[in-house]
Amino acid sequence: MTSVIGMIIPHQNQAYAFALATVLLWSTVAVAFKLALRQVDVFQLVFYSTLAASIILVCISWAQGSISTLGKLFKNHWKMTILSGCINPVLYYLVLFAAYDRLPAQVAQPINYTWAIVLTFLSIPFLRQRMTWVDLTAAFICYSGVVVIATQGQFSISDLWADNTTLENLASIDQEVWEGLFFAILSTFIWAGYWILNVRDPREPAIAICLNFLVALPVSFIVCLIFSNPVLASNQSLIFAGYIGFAEMAVAFLLWSKALKMAENTSRVSNLIFLSPFLSLIFIYLLLGETIHSTTYFGLLVIVAGLLFQQYGRIKHGAAH
Repeated sequence: MTSVIGMIIPHQNQAYAFALATVLLWSTVAVAFKLALRQVDVFQLVFYSTLAASIILVCISWAQGSISTLGKLFKNHWKMTILSGCINPVLYYLVLFAAYDRLPAQVAQPINYTWAIVLTFLSIPFLRQRMTWVDLTAAFICYSGVVVIATQGQFSISDLWADNTTLENLASIDQEVWEGLFFAILSTFIWAGYWILNVRDPREPAIAICLNFLVALPVSFIVCLIFSNPVLASNQSLIFAGYIGFAEMAVAFLLWSKALKMAENTSRVSNLIFLSPFLSLIFIYLLLGETIHSTTYFGLLVIVAGLLFQQYGRIKHGAAH
């Protein structure tokens, strides 16, 4: 079937289709995070979304005929599998959901995109890569955008809630926002660290992510059992958790990998990812009812400009050498 489609539709166009499908899925997850966290806590959401993703990934592995290799691959790479699974999905999503639980979606979501800048910094000690002036400039631009979004142009973060909050509650809200910003930035370090670990991962990506989630499933259950309660108050929360497991954790990763693999021009396909945060703001406005501040758009534009500057600046810098 794939070969027939390939004869009809050029590979590059297929790559665009897979990439756009991924972008659309990623654009909806910020809304799904917030809607789910209205009904469940962080620990419950990590467990149930991991459960959903595990089921989906096992089904995909079975359909592809690769499920028989899971046991052998785990036996040969069990240390890497356990470490990777504990980082992603368990640790990463515990921290990311904690950020979304404390921040407006329009603040948490753009910050998450700065992980590429963090990856550059972490690559210096762990991958022994050199930092260039392009990377430093891009980092300054991106984090300038983070500051704009985090403060919304106000001198004090608590001013953002001053119109809707009594003075007695401002102190606690201010602390919650700072905690949310800390978790949002920390999540970028965890995700960047996970991708550095992937560089040294000899496993095939699709099978590796399936193994990671199978290992993470009992870990996330134990964490939920210790810090929360695995029994959900409503069945509706299962729908949100299932969608997050489907859209964010499982299918989007596989679609994006497929897009990059099929692409004849990888940079053109990878640039489509920058559509996601802007589409996400539309969904945040329409489905969550958040008033999107002009400073959010400006800050996001600054972050994307910084990432694009780094991407194309490195290409030119590499060509010059």
